[in-house]
Amino acid sequence: MAYRIAICDDSGKDAEFVQGILNHWALQRQADIQAEVFSSAERFLFRYAGDKDWDILLLDIEMGAMDGVTLAKRVRRDNESVQIVFITGFADYIAEGYEVSALHYLMKPVREDKLFAVLDRAAAVLQKAERFVLLPVGGEMLRLPVTQVQYVEAFSHSVAIVTGTDTIQVKMPISEIEKLLGEGFVRCHRSYLAGLKYIARLSKTEVILDSGKALPLSRSAAPLVHQAFISYYTGDQDETV
Repeated sequence: MAYRIAICDDSGKDAEFVQGILNHWALQRQADIQAEVFSSAERFLFRYAGDKDWDILLLDIEMGAMDGVTLAKRVRRDNESVQIVFITGFADYIAEGYEVSALHYLMKPVREDKLFAVLDRAAAVLQKAERFVLLPVGGEMLRLPVTQVQYVEAFSHSVAIVTGTDTIQVKMPISEIEKLLGEGFVRCHRSYLAGLKYIARLSKTEVILDSGKALPLSRSAAPLVHQAFISYYTGDQDETV
C-alpha cells in the first residue's frame, strides 16, 4: 500500500531526521511512501486546500504563528481518516492531542523504534479503513482506492473515473459505478458523480472541486447535493437548505 505523509516542522534539521527514519521504515516494511516536508502550518494548509489526499501527518507543535494543534483541528474539520502524530519537544499539549484524535505523541529527539511502532499502527488503521473497488480495465481487473476518486463522468457506453493523478475509462453505466463507490459520493447531474470530500463549494448551477474543476449541477439534483454536502461536513442529517 502507498502512503502520502506530510512532515510539518519549522526546524529543517528535525524534519530531515524524521524523513530519514521514514525512509528506513519504508525500506524495512517494503512500503511505498511519498513524504513531503512543510516548514510551517500555513504552508501545509495552503497545499491541503487543493489536495486533501493525505494518509499520515507528522506535526511539530511549536511553529511560529500557527501551532500544530491548531493545524490538526483545521484538518479534522473535513478529514477523519488521516492519521495525526505529534512530534515535539514540549509535553504541555498532550490533552489537546486527544481532541483531534491524534494517534500518538512522540517527544524529541525521536527514537527510531518509537516512530516505527507508531507508523506500523497508522498503517494498520489505514489498511483496515481503506475501501477498494475492482474495475475491468483493458481486459484486466484494476483495484482502485475509493478515496482517490474525485468525480465520475458518464459517456454513451462508458464512464471516466477521475483521480488526482489519472483518468480511468471503464465500460460500465454510471448507475453501477455509483453503487460500487457507495457512501461519500453524490449524483450532481445525470452524467456526473462527485466525491463529497473533494467538493470546495457549490453554486446554483455548478459543483466546484478543490482542483478547480467545475461539474454541472442540475436543478433537480441541487437540493440533494446541498443536503449531502452539509451532512458530510457537519454530520447533521436534518439540516435544511
